[in-house]
Amino acid sequence: MLGESLAALATALGAAVVQAAGTDAWGGFRGKLARLLGLGDDGRERVERERLDRTAAALEGPDGETGERERQRQQVVWETRVADLLESLPEEQRARFAAEVRALIEEQTRRGTDGGGGVSGNTFHGPTAVQTGNHNQQRNYFGRKA
Repeated sequence: MLGESLAALATALGAAVVQAAGTDAWGGFRGKLARLLGLGDDGRERVERERLDRTAAALEGPDGETGERERQRQQVVWETRVADLLESLPEEQRARFAAEVRALIEEQTRRGTDGGGGVSGNTFHGPTAVQTGNHNQQRNYFGRKA
């Protein structure tokens, strides 16, 4: 059984997978996570990459309540995968793996909050203004200036 901190780490990674899927950051995140989960085995890394691709595909389509259920399901899938892997590793390897997972999550979190974010998977109808980043100021006027 995992301790609280490792269980929380597995939960955080499950959430990070779901948050990264479909974003501009997905390719890099997917590759790094597949390498981590592959544990140095090229065949296993390929399998993990394919699993991550299936997750991204599952999260592409549904919106609304169905989409939210799928996001929750995928988060639990990855949380469980990582928890199982952590439990199977010898103590020294588990500590190293956990540190690498924490670094990946931190990198992904920074990417999402450093102003380098993007807009992906949206459909706009009519006048639209989109802005990403932190501490920006923008004024938009559609039609007559207010």
